[in-house]
Amino acid sequence: MSALLDLFLGVVTSIGGFVEVGSISTSAQAGAEFGFQLLWAVAIASAMLALLSEMSGRLAVMSKRTMAAAVRERFGIHFHVVPLCAELVLDVLLLTAELGGAAIAVTLLTGVGFQWWVLPIALLVWMTLWFSRFSVVEYGVGLLGLVTLSFVLAAWRLGPHTRDLARSFIPSVPAHDPVRYAFLAISIVGATVSPYLLNFYSSGTIEEDVTQDELWINSVTAYAGNLFGSVVAMGVLVTSAMVIGPLRITIASYEQAALMFVPAFGSWAVGLFALSLGIGCIGAALEISLNMGYVLSQVFGWSWGANKPRGENARFTCAFTVILVVATAIALMGFDPLRLTTISVALTVVVMPLMVLPFLVLMNDTKFVKSQTNTVVGNAVLAVLTVLGALMALVVIPLEILGG
Repeated sequence: MSALLDLFLGVVTSIGGFVEVGSISTSAQAGAEFGFQLLWAVAIASAMLALLSEMSGRLAVMSKRTMAAAVRERFGIHFHVVPLCAELVLDVLLLTAELGGAAIAVTLLTGVGFQWWVLPIALLVWMTLWFSRFSVVEYGVGLLGLVTLSFVLAAWRLGPHTRDLARSFIPSVPAHDPVRYAFLAISIVGATVSPYLLNFYSSGTIEEDVTQDELWINSVTAYAGNLFGSVVAMGVLVTSAMVIGPLRITIASYEQAALMFVPAFGSWAVGLFALSLGIGCIGAALEISLNMGYVLSQVFGWSWGANKPRGENARFTCAFTVILVVATAIALMGFDPLRLTTISVALTVVVMPLMVLPFLVLMNDTKFVKSQTNTVVGNAVLAVLTVLGALMALVVIPLEILGG
């Protein structure tokens, strides 16, 4: 019964880490500019994340090591220092964008400038991390994140044609601005397949002490949970396409994006959008901060764990506190959260090969996964993802300059 409850919570709360500032912004922009055409990109990105999440969870169950710890042990610190530094920079940028997104959500509700809300939100995130166990961060905030289902409800109320939606799952050539189209497609991948999600997932698997007999729970959670989250991201895209698209507006701020709820929810539109954005961003901020505590502790061999008293994990606590302080300081400078999100998801794509390549080695090393090595099909898919990641890494910055 406990296993089934964990499975249910794992699936429904996956939405909390999936729908945040990156997925909301990229999906909203894609819908506003290209209608339903980029639904295929959301589907492919979600499948990539599901596959890598399942593997990182399987690695954690079989080896009792997280992704960061396994890479450090298998490849050594000289290799790991590059992806470690890259993830540190990315997580700071993402955390800054999440804090800014949450602050803008409060601004939508109050009318007070978003910079005034950055510090209180950062303090709320830190206090939650200080006083809460892992289950509160993962399940509590995730359940609150179910408010983002309002994007799906809005899309359903607007009544898109099923045939048009189905056609959009097949990649097609855009009628205009192909460079921008390509950049948004790659940005959707970068916003979805973020490095912090994979190590956070493997760390959570160890925190929850998932056993080898419960490997099926890991598989179902990874695939069904990400499918659930992808439906919400698709809801953002469809709603934006049907409301913002006909207005010929290019979304340049979250205030503009909030307009997509008006036809479906009327006077509730801005408040509901603000809640969806704010809770999604706070949930992601909690996960990113906690993950940096995980990563630094696991790489350098410190004691770690959200379920342990903070006094017994001083360096772990210090790690997530420092990154939160740095991100808060940057957010207080007034950088545009939407622009910062665009930059961070592009940089995520740049480092994607470094993120995917270790899976090819670790998931075939019996020292780590024992009898649960990858199948031929799994390795073939990983090889394709590695090549695809390398190609996207080569083109994303030129596309950012030309069409971003």
